[in-house]
Amino acid sequence: MRRKKKQLLAGGISGGSFGRNRIGRSALALVNLLFAVCSAQAQQIAVPAPLREVGIDQRLDETLPLDLQFRDERGATVRLGDYFREGRPVVVSLVYYDCPMLCTLILNGMVKSFRALNFDIGKHYEVVSVSIDPRETPSLATKKKKLYINKYARAGVDAAAGWHFLTGDEKSIKRLAEAVGFRYTYDQKSGQYAHASGIMVATPRGKLARYFYGIEYSSRDLRFAMMEASENRIGSPVDQVLLYCFHYDPATGRYSLAVLNTLRVAGTATVLLLGFFVLISLRREKRKRVQEVRT
Repeated sequence: MRRKKKQLLAGGISGGSFGRNRIGRSALALVNLLFAVCSAQAQQIAVPAPLREVGIDQRLDETLPLDLQFRDERGATVRLGDYFREGRPVVVSLVYYDCPMLCTLILNGMVKSFRALNFDIGKHYEVVSVSIDPRETPSLATKKKKLYINKYARAGVDAAAGWHFLTGDEKSIKRLAEAVGFRYTYDQKSGQYAHASGIMVATPRGKLARYFYGIEYSSRDLRFAMMEASENRIGSPVDQVLLYCFHYDPATGRYSLAVLNTLRVAGTATVLLLGFFVLISLRREKRKRVQEVRT
């Protein structure tokens, strides 16, 4: 009898534990579900409406509308195609000159990367910065240009002839933005433009070749992009070997090490070095034999 009571009591305890475990698991699942829903809603609430419409969509290998007309810093009417010349890649950036923060960071990142390059603006490549605000004037573009040419400050280089700050009407701006995949919007409340941060590299014929995101741009990656965009018309032979060892990843906008190509280069270099040492050894041995015969 006592044994049966113990069995019943044990069964009751284990059954209660099982019941509590089931309730606990159900409660935990419900909490996780509520947390997931709240997190999703919080993410939607945390992102302001204007920012949901901005971004950069890559348009690799597509040709820019070079017939678009803008105004240069002097107020003269120019064509976008005027800045695309044989052998020179073009760095393109869409900003606006009265931007309180982000555009300044983009331009600062550009000039920092340009200064680290041994390619010269106006000699090896062109830079075209276009305002996305149709209300901005050439006089404002002139002030911005002067500021960044002074920051570039490379002796013996006429960077002013190679870095162009353009303004234009809304139609031309939107057409260029659509061509490069640059999505932006105007926020009525703040009176500012919401936009993404990034730059593009185009070929001398106006084809989009590379995209770089953020506000800082690796000078090495930018160098590789310019070399590729120029069809290897700029850069040293050593640069060409290095470029062979790296691969551009469109998803990240960066160049990563191509292991297979690196192994090929390393293997070729090893064979050449071995051949060189064998040749030197044979020559030394030949000289030694000649000296022995003479003596």
